[in-house]
Amino acid sequence: MTSMLGGCAPWPEEFVDRYWMAGHWRGNRLDNLLRDWALQYGPRTALVHGATRVTYAALNRRVDRMAAGIRQRGIRTGQRVVVQLPNVPEFVTTVFALMRAGVVPVFCPVSYRASEVDHMVRVTQAVGYVGPSTYRGFDHTAMVADIAARVPFLRRVFTVEAPGASSPYGGGLTVDPSGCHYSPLDSIDAPPDPVLAQSADQVAFLLPSGGTTAAPRLVPRTHNDYAYQARAAAELVSLTEDDVHLAALPPESNLAFGGPGVVGTLSVGGTVVLVENPGPAECLAAIGRERVTITSVVPAVARLWLDVLPTVQADLSSLRLVQIGGGTLRRATAERMGPELGCRLQQVFCMAEGVLTLTRPTDPDETVLTTQGRPLSPDDELRIVDGDGKDVPDGEPGELLARGPYTPRGYYRAPEDNARAFTADGYLRTGDLARRTADGNLVVTGRLDDVPPRDDRDEAAGP
Repeated sequence: MTSMLGGCAPWPEEFVDRYWMAGHWRGNRLDNLLRDWALQYGPRTALVHGATRVTYAALNRRVDRMAAGIRQRGIRTGQRVVVQLPNVPEFVTTVFALMRAGVVPVFCPVSYRASEVDHMVRVTQAVGYVGPSTYRGFDHTAMVADIAARVPFLRRVFTVEAPGASSPYGGGLTVDPSGCHYSPLDSIDAPPDPVLAQSADQVAFLLPSGGTTAAPRLVPRTHNDYAYQARAAAELVSLTEDDVHLAALPPESNLAFGGPGVVGTLSVGGTVVLVENPGPAECLAAIGRERVTITSVVPAVARLWLDVLPTVQADLSSLRLVQIGGGTLRRATAERMGPELGCRLQQVFCMAEGVLTLTRPTDPDETVLTTQGRPLSPDDELRIVDGDGKDVPDGEPGELLARGPYTPRGYYRAPEDNARAFTADGYLRTGDLARRTADGNLVVTGRLDDVPPRDDRDEAAGP
């Protein structure tokens, strides 16, 4: 069994051995990989956000110093910290710094409010929170102060800006009556510590599931499984150090972070351009300005981009690939992508739980226009079953089940959910309806319960 965080279901030993023997798992922690990337690509630009540009060497130095500052604040190995940030450089530095400190980041959508954040804090017993002071008119400091007043373990709050004077514990107060400490994020800084000896089979971070339950379930992703996913996805789309990835989806999205996303782009020495709004005004300008080559969006955003193209002056000549995930892409929209954006379309089915299928750059146009492609890994196992759990023939619809080297065997601290969501032999019941074509491609047709999910899978969702 793999050595994982308490409350997580490990992969059985026979599967661990299989994934190691296949070379999928290599014992590389994501935070240690960043060290290697900094040595290899040091002066190259790693992150861009507006006028801010961060090199690989600078990113690694900041991660080192922040990790030491985290430990100096008394946050210990294996503890959890909720990270609720938009697409800004601080998200990347904070996540890698927490991992380097041996702390588990809990990815939290910036759109979540008190009920969801409180649930995440309580389930993970998070000792810390990182977020904006205020963002788009919402006071995150006040929200988390209210949560901290009701839970005894949340005692460290770090904000990108100093807590505002309008917040209950802003205006210079650093400790509230419950004993929770408030600090600007940039104050987490200390001389780097010696490198910690940590295992790559440990949980790297927790991702929120995009299911239909009222309370978000958390997916434990290990260093081994996520490093493999990001590396394999980068290889599949032929990423190189000359590529520029536009991170337009929310940073906690599995596709945006590692499909290949942020992690896959950094792994090859490319540049990640972070934007906080996926709408066409900001994104099309960024594509032209930064010579973006690859990006990922949901179908509704793709349609918005296409619809405004005739009215804007945008140089998209650098763009070579647009990944579309998070919903059903109508054929009429798919057929517009190549001619109007001047690039290749890639359809993707991606879940926080790790299931990832993609069309290939060499696939026939009909496959790209009408399917979500094939599994990323040769060791991904997909089944499509009927209501009795029996496999259906190719071409017939059923529920998609999956297991593989980057699909965890259970949600974090959710035994009742796990009993419903996973089969006895370790397959995830995705809740998605799908069929398999004769040539092995997946066509996702909807949800089993026909209830619109909370995440962005629905094509009708706006940006």
